Amino acid sequence: MVSASPTPKEVESNEKWTQGEPSRHARWWYSTFHCVTAMIGAGVLSLPYAMAYLGWGPGTMVLAISWFMTLNTMWQMIQLHECVPGTRFDRYIDLGRHAFGPKLGPWIVLPQQLIVQVGCDIVYMVTGGKCLKKFVEMVCTNCTPIRQSYWIVIFGSLHFFLSQLPNFNSVAGVSLAAAVMSLSYSTIAWVGSLAHGRVDNVSYAYAYQSTSSVDYMFRVFNALGQISFAFAGHAVVLEIQATMPSTPDKPSRIPMWKGAVGAYFVNAICYFPVALIGYWAFGQEVEDNVLMNLKRPEWLIAAANLMVVVHVIGSYQVFAMPVFDMLERMMMKKLNFPPGLLLRIVARSAYVAITLFVGVTFPFFGDLLGFFGGFGFAPTSYFLPSIMWLVIKKPKRFSTKWFINWVNLILY
Repeated sequence: MVSASPTPKEVESNEKWTQGEPSRHARWWYSTFHCVTAMIGAGVLSLPYAMAYLGWGPGTMVLAISWFMTLNTMWQMIQLHECVPGTRFDRYIDLGRHAFGPKLGPWIVLPQQLIVQVGCDIVYMVTGGKCLKKFVEMVCTNCTPIRQSYWIVIFGSLHFFLSQLPNFNSVAGVSLAAAVMSLSYSTIAWVGSLAHGRVDNVSYAYAYQSTSSVDYMFRVFNALGQISFAFAGHAVVLEIQATMPSTPDKPSRIPMWKGAVGAYFVNAICYFPVALIGYWAFGQEVEDNVLMNLKRPEWLIAAANLMVVVHVIGSYQVFAMPVFDMLERMMMKKLNFPPGLLLRIVARSAYVAITLFVGVTFPFFGDLLGFFGGFGFAPTSYFLPSIMWLVIKKPKRFSTKWFINWVNLILY
């Protein structure tokens, strides 16, 4: 006879990342390339463009402060993963419930997290299609041109298959390839800019002299949004840490922090050279994708575009995994959908189809995300970790941690 209420084992099973055995066997380096894949998106190539509207001083300062502040909030998120002995907050929303209450927590955390995850996935659809189109056009000059929307569909079709991989550990190989590609095309961008040298009559003057004040302010906020976009990995950090084993002697925060430090090191050697050298070389003439300023050698620029394609394939999956989990749990709870392969196929294919449709319909979505994305990226990476640390840990007033978190909240 079947019990009317689920057993603890059944409850635990429904809370697993997959519908099979729990997957808590990741190594510390898994978190490194997952975090690299999540943080270092194709947006790194737009950092010189952001510098053009912020200038040398403010641009460098905002980028450096963002790097240090988000490294601190990343550490806080990792520490809060097991802030209650015997409990692991495997999802951002779970930690939000603990910090703000079961009713208010989801309303505070979930919308911000979804803006980051779904927004990034839509942008990656568009970016992947654009770079794939650019790559083919450069290697096959005699081929018949194909509309960009078709390339987005070609790129998106691949994710109908990759989305069926069950969890973070299963996409480790894809994520590793993506992390290597991000480091590679970032290196091509700054080395190519350095080899190109400064353009004739390069100008570092603020662009407000050649545009209206309203348009200039919009672009300044867009530049700040692009920098916020560059530090979006916090939206999935708890979900990544959930894949790691944890014991009283060696809690998961130790290998996770080790991996996060490695990721931030890679982040630094990608972001700062691309932003500073790209702006140094092209000044106000820099494109929103610095690779577009580099014309030669064509084979290298073509390879860089293909690297971007491989990278956004992995980035899409890293940001999509928590959304897949949420959709599957919601369908089981609200629609009484039985767990299993059919659930995975329906939920994940529907999500891929929706992000693909939006990407094809609004190929300029990335331009809007740079401005409006600050509403999602800044809270998940800057605000919420600081607020939750203050609420949960309650540091002593005017202590170092109290001061750092309040400065972080005031600055951003």
